[in-house]
Amino acid sequence: MSAENRWTPDHMRSPANRAIHLEQRRAQLQPLADDLRRIAREMEAVLKEEGRIEGDFPGQPWLRAKHVVKPLFDAADNVEKVLPALGAFNARFQHSYEELPDKREAKRQKKALARQEKQAIEPAQTGERTVPAQQTGFDDVFDGLRKGA
Repeated sequence: MSAENRWTPDHMRSPANRAIHLEQRRAQLQPLADDLRRIAREMEAVLKEEGRIEGDFPGQPWLRAKHVVKPLFDAADNVEKVLPALGAFNARFQHSYEELPDKREAKRQKKALARQEKQAIEPAQTGERTVPAQQTGFDDVFDGLRKGA
């Protein structure tokens, strides 16, 4: 692949480009995983049939075949794990960089509206205290305590 055909972070910013990237990777990786799994099954069958070595205990060729082809099955599993990871990247990018600014702006507007409503209600109140102040000379010190209680 030449340098101008490679995916860059600039390409990945667009939802359409991310969808294209995911489909391209799925088209590349799924056949690879299928091929790895096919060759692993075939190799396992051959080794189980022809893998008897003189001095083997019963079942030992079967265990040895399983042991030998396990990395191929693991490789196929790992290739298949790539596709959900790419999907998770797409969802996280969309949530964190495309939807989050809109959600934050809506939250700011909601707070601003609530603040305006609160300011419109406050002048209508008479400003009387709900707890009568005692004349102890410490009213300004205890005001914060009365409000929080």
